[in-house]
Amino acid sequence: MARYLTPEWVQSFDAALAALDLSEAIAAAGAGSLAAADGAFSVVQVVTGAPAGIGAEGERGETRLVLTVAEGRARIALDPGGVQAGTATIVLGYADALAMARGELDPAEALAAGRVRVRGDLAALVAGQDVLAAAAARLGDRLGGLTDTDTADPESPAAPGS
Repeated sequence: MARYLTPEWVQSFDAALAALDLSEAIAAAGAGSLAAADGAFSVVQVVTGAPAGIGAEGERGETRLVLTVAEGRARIALDPGGVQAGTATIVLGYADALAMARGELDPAEALAAGRVRVRGDLAALVAGQDVLAAAAARLGDRLGGLTDTDTADPESPAAPGS
């Protein structure tokens, strides 16, 4: 499997999401948010400090990922130009994004600890997390999971297996 947040990883994840009808999960997730109540919203995730080779540019730095939810479907794409606005935007470091993706860091705890910054409708962010959780439950291992090899930062002394 491709490394976390590389264009190949994003394409694989998007293809898996596109195949799912998430209408029920989206309706349930949107119930707590005026911005997401109609089932259409987007969440921008800005990941800072990504290792070289990650994101659309392939250079170490900032990676922008956009989750778009509409018409019962969820899609995910890189936004290297930063042109897509979101109903909510979350900004966090690569290590925290990776830990959340692996289920090792609770988003609410990270927010409370100041490890992430949020702009926009917080309820839309929660709705996005709920939709992704429902998708993950339905996909199971079809995304291949996030292994230490797929997600390690070879430039970081804290990389798994170091």
